Amino acid sequence: MAKQDRAIRTRQSILVAAARVFEERGYQAATISEILAAAGVTKGALYFHFQSKEDLAEGVLAEQDQQLAVPSRACKVQELADVVLLHAYRLQTDPMVRAGVRLALDQRAQGLDRSGPFLRWREIGTDLLMRAQVQGELLPHVDPAETAGIVVGSFAGIQAMSQALTDYQDLTLRVSELLRHLLPSITMSSVLTALDLTPQRGEKVCTEIEQERLELAAQEERDAARQEPATVS
Repeated sequence: MAKQDRAIRTRQSILVAAARVFEERGYQAATISEILAAAGVTKGALYFHFQSKEDLAEGVLAEQDQQLAVPSRACKVQELADVVLLHAYRLQTDPMVRAGVRLALDQRAQGLDRSGPFLRWREIGTDLLMRAQVQGELLPHVDPAETAGIVVGSFAGIQAMSQALTDYQDLTLRVSELLRHLLPSITMSSVLTALDLTPQRGEKVCTEIEQERLELAAQEERDAARQEPATVS
């Protein structure tokens, strides 16, 4: 178990280092040597987990999938807004997410399949909008898949502009504005008035997720303690 835990930690430290280098240098300019130096691991350790620079980049891209889950909401339009606003907040605060987004939008990243994150974001958006439609939250004309594609494309443009103008400092505000402009065209007015689309929403959701994670870890520790055999004196 200890060996497995060490391997997991090593893999994650390599991904974090690769994310930092990819964010600073871009995919084409980044080198394995730079990533090795940033991670502080041997070449053998790196190649044990990742076969190439492309494999490393795909690992960073895949990490974004781990950051998209939000707590389930009764209102699915709110849940969709939470996904978008949480991603905006994490772009401001999480180097792994920033690196993943830079890679996804890097048109000079030759040989790297950048479609995964866009397809995944659209899939999540389509699923939530379909559920919202079933619950009567959407206007009659809405096509969930089409709307999800518009949300993903609009977010990509907004974040690119924010990165260029303020290095993401105003991103949560810009994304809040995007949602306040976009959602009235697809959402029933009775639902719209109850939504929280404020720039602070992403941080609130992030705090909620972290609290749930800590509570789950504490519960797992209590369960493990109860299962330990009693010491015979």
